[in-house]
Amino acid sequence: MAKVYFSTWRGEFIDNRDLPVEEHKESQYKLPETYEADRDSKAFVGWDGLAIFDADVDVVKMITEYAAKYQEYSEACGRCAPGRWGGKILHDLLDKIARGEGAHSDVEHLKQIAQSMQETSKCEIGKTVPNPILDVLEHFKPTIDALIEEQKPSKYYNDDSISYIGKITAPCMDACPAHVDIPAYIEGVKDLRFDNSLAATRQTMPLAHTCGRVCPHPCEDECRRANVDEPVSIMELKRLGADYETDHGFDWFHPDEVKELKNDGKKVAIIGAGPAGLTAAYYLGLEGIKVDIYEELPVLGGEVAVGVPEYRMPIDKYNVDIDLVASLPAVDIYTNHRVDADRLKEIDGEYDATLLAFGTRLSKKVRAKNEREDMPGYWGAINFLDQINLWEKYKIGSPVDLTDKTIVCVGGGFTSMDVVRCSVRANAKKIIMLYRRDEQTIINNTTYEEYHEAVEEGVEFIFFSSIEEIIEDENGHLKELKVNRFEMKPNPDGGRPKLEKIEGADFYIECDYLIPAVSQSADLQLLPEEWEVELTSWNTLLTDGKTYMTSRPGLFAAGDCEYGPMTIVNAVGQAKRAASVIARYLYEGKTSLSDEEIMEDHLRKLRVYDKEEKVTGWLAGLAREKSEVLGVEERKDNNKEVNYGFTQDQAIAEANRCMRCYYISMAVV
Repeated sequence: MAKVYFSTWRGEFIDNRDLPVEEHKESQYKLPETYEADRDSKAFVGWDGLAIFDADVDVVKMITEYAAKYQEYSEACGRCAPGRWGGKILHDLLDKIARGEGAHSDVEHLKQIAQSMQETSKCEIGKTVPNPILDVLEHFKPTIDALIEEQKPSKYYNDDSISYIGKITAPCMDACPAHVDIPAYIEGVKDLRFDNSLAATRQTMPLAHTCGRVCPHPCEDECRRANVDEPVSIMELKRLGADYETDHGFDWFHPDEVKELKNDGKKVAIIGAGPAGLTAAYYLGLEGIKVDIYEELPVLGGEVAVGVPEYRMPIDKYNVDIDLVASLPAVDIYTNHRVDADRLKEIDGEYDATLLAFGTRLSKKVRAKNEREDMPGYWGAINFLDQINLWEKYKIGSPVDLTDKTIVCVGGGFTSMDVVRCSVRANAKKIIMLYRRDEQTIINNTTYEEYHEAVEEGVEFIFFSSIEEIIEDENGHLKELKVNRFEMKPNPDGGRPKLEKIEGADFYIECDYLIPAVSQSADLQLLPEEWEVELTSWNTLLTDGKTYMTSRPGLFAAGDCEYGPMTIVNAVGQAKRAASVIARYLYEGKTSLSDEEIMEDHLRKLRVYDKEEKVTGWLAGLAREKSEVLGVEERKDNNKEVNYGFTQDQAIAEANRCMRCYYISMAVV
């Protein structure tokens, strides 16, 4: 809910102009009436209307500035006349009226141009920019008439103290934790300009190889193409630019020019060389800020390197992403460097800021009777995947051979999927995954493809099940598991259905190994007790979730250690924001967000994607392209990459399904 003076946002109409305050209606939407803690918004304008919070706002200057943002961002691609020229005409006519030189005929011309843009523009930015402008022309006619008849500038036309803060977005961009400019990199694919595509991705996502392969793609859940037929295959299109750079031996396609190392003595330490640490180092390094990364493992890449299997994320591809970061002159990386509490205190004294970006590498228990980590046959998921991947990718340690073994994994996320599919490739005789909830939930937690491929490879899934007791033999070795069955029961209080145990439905599974993959926790022993760093109820590092600084000044946290086990793209998104904040903190001595970041947060609360929107004007029924994958027999006894990626023809066809749903929003502050 938001208090508004006037609103047309997303079809609602609230006009409190002539009502006493006690009778004012509120908006049902989470509109940004407060821009940031100590600054209120006067108004918010966007693709779906406008909302005015302050009666004193200059609505004519406001929509003039909004039209100017359309020109500033130059997102009218130039491929249609309404978008290319219509926006310029809108701005010129509005500015003419706002500066006191307009005529009534200009208003009629504005309406004609705006309506033409709505009807004939090829993409959403051209179709939607006129929406709030037409709202003002209709509902604030006396204000506009007065400016024309009196030939005077609008109230705050020459007032430079008012800020008009614009932000371009799209439903997919808004849903992406890293806010990748998805329409831009898809446009690059469409034009066969893979260099442009990759540079667009790396504006906010340096790990293009990685997130082009193992991202859960939440963007696709909020793709407007789904309102027509099927969402665009956004993740598959992302890897094309990265593969193009690598396969053709090009130099790095950085989004900006790499700045020389600054000689101002400022430097940042990062603990952990996983996705979060690498991302933060990349964006700090691009700015020429000295960064040192300290990694405990003998290899770089964190859990993606030692946890994500080779068949999903080939290490030579991930190493390209790592080399991108390591190539920056301002970045140095040290492996086999464990940071304990004493070392962290030393680092705190040596560096101007420290980012904790270590992962969650302690496997949690399944909470069964007789559960002991030292029981032979009990094998934590992290240790299991470490041994498999260190051998398969680096030939460190020894191979895992599960011939004639029965494996039971407990979980329902990516880690558990990696465990069972690695067990297939280690030649296990039988592989079972137990999961407390249903099939659809495990698909939602991972992806349909990941689940479907595991089933194809012979993994048995037993849903609505949980281990009650671990039974050992006379030698103390794991022997079998007592498993409870559950069913979903409607919640009498409403809300999510409840799981209830089915009495008398227990069963037993004989197995050689139990591998718990229910979740992981962070090892926080590196925190000096005297620092009294605040933690969350989940025993992760507490930050405000926006600047990512902990309760200790100068100590930041991002990724798994801040939030708990998360996806790669979430870790990247947090780390990109943390790097931006740290860069300002070094020179200002305080944390702050840029306007771009503030607007990102407002838009995510507002929700850009409208699942109920009726999208028209696009040809429905264009099938989503599907890349070729290795057949089951070709893949289940080896670690070859399963997904081949798109061919050029497939890539162009899929890119052409993108509707380029850019929107412009603007806050008046």
